[in-house]
Amino acid sequence: MSARSCELGMVGLGVMGRNLLLDMADHGHVVAGYDKNENKVAALRRESESRAVHGAEDLKQLISLLRKPRTVMLLVPAGHIVDEVIEELRSRLTADDLIIDGGNSHFTDTDRRAAALQAHKLHFIGMGVSGGEHGARHGPSMMPGGPREAYARVQSLLEDVAAHVDGDPCVSYLGPGSAGLYVKMVHNGIEYGVMQLVAETYDVLRRGLGLGSDELQAVFHKWNATEVRGFLIEITADIFGHTDSKTGGRLLDVILDQAKQKGTGMWASQDAMEQQMPTPTIDAAVTARDLSGLADQRHEISGRYPTEIQAFPGARPAWIEKLHGALYAAMILSYAQGLSLLRKASEHYRYNLSLEDVARIWRGGCIIRAALLEDIRAAYHRAPDLATLLLDDHLGRQLTRRLDALRAVVGQAAAAGIPTPALMASLTYIDGLRSDRLPANLIQAQRDYFGAHTYERVDGPGTFHTQWIAD
Repeated sequence: MSARSCELGMVGLGVMGRNLLLDMADHGHVVAGYDKNENKVAALRRESESRAVHGAEDLKQLISLLRKPRTVMLLVPAGHIVDEVIEELRSRLTADDLIIDGGNSHFTDTDRRAAALQAHKLHFIGMGVSGGEHGARHGPSMMPGGPREAYARVQSLLEDVAAHVDGDPCVSYLGPGSAGLYVKMVHNGIEYGVMQLVAETYDVLRRGLGLGSDELQAVFHKWNATEVRGFLIEITADIFGHTDSKTGGRLLDVILDQAKQKGTGMWASQDAMEQQMPTPTIDAAVTARDLSGLADQRHEISGRYPTEIQAFPGARPAWIEKLHGALYAAMILSYAQGLSLLRKASEHYRYNLSLEDVARIWRGGCIIRAALLEDIRAAYHRAPDLATLLLDDHLGRQLTRRLDALRAVVGQAAAAGIPTPALMASLTYIDGLRSDRLPANLIQAQRDYFGAHTYERVDGPGTFHTQWIAD
């Protein structure tokens, strides 16, 4: 390989970085990679075989292999490590070179880093990458944001390696600054929501209806041929059938019931609150993971306040059909919350997002890819400025047809003693949006009573204060 022949250099050769490099090479691109862990560099060399991939000994060699203007991509853990690598690169790069952060960095860090690098005449792109190990190797969904002219330099390469749906690459320039990583953050928030909805559905099927592993697998395989089909439904069906090599039973039954998180779902909830945009399904999913981590407390409290789960009354097939409808309704609501947040954030941060493009690039490669996204893309194609997906006629009809099922499932789960926080939050969200009048008038009155915060009236403009307690 001749010096300065590589189109892109990758720093970070974990599962994602190594596989993405191999994907690039499979599409005819000449690339190089470096990791401070020598074993990972060796693994890249072994797996690259005859492909045009070079494993660099250090950052200096990596930079020497890149043609100018140079492009370096980072796939390292979010946080201070990103800053450390950027600082090492900055002293070795020259004006007009480009750094791409492909990790799950917080969007505010992206804005800070871009401003710092701009002072050195270096370009910076924050790009969400979704798809896990398989996606990185065979086509992920990618969400880049930053200078448009910098994206233009890598557009062809990224479009080659991205997943494709109906001939469209699942990558698109999303907007300036931190637009790309903000979209990835919300993607992960929706992911949290849908994963929790699926988990709650499984819990009701198992504890409320008494389905065994084979029956659960059959249900989810069947559902994956319906309107709820998607990556998360598909892998859930596979999980139910997986055998544990140690016990010979089903692996899922011996997995600890404590779900960890890296923070992206929490970040989505936090910024939604900053934007005063409700995302209750996502919030409930974050809280549910936190609750799962309180294992010692759950064990003690369950012993002190034991609950006998009540079986769902009536025929199982009818409840399975209701659960199918409830899951689809709640999925629509989870995506609607995330996309409403993107709409609000786009205005606030001046991203100028195209929500149709966001839905389009989420249709393939990423974790939340699902049949529903085609309907979502079509909704924004019909009405790019749609305030909420719930105002789209088609999706509105799909949701309305399934609300009775969602209400029945949530109500019976509560009666049975099975927690369904995300399903319940989804129902509360749509019930709140359907309420022409909410009890917030009482909250206004309370705030004025104890803090003289004033209130507004229904019969005229202005703010008012009442002397609630006589002197």
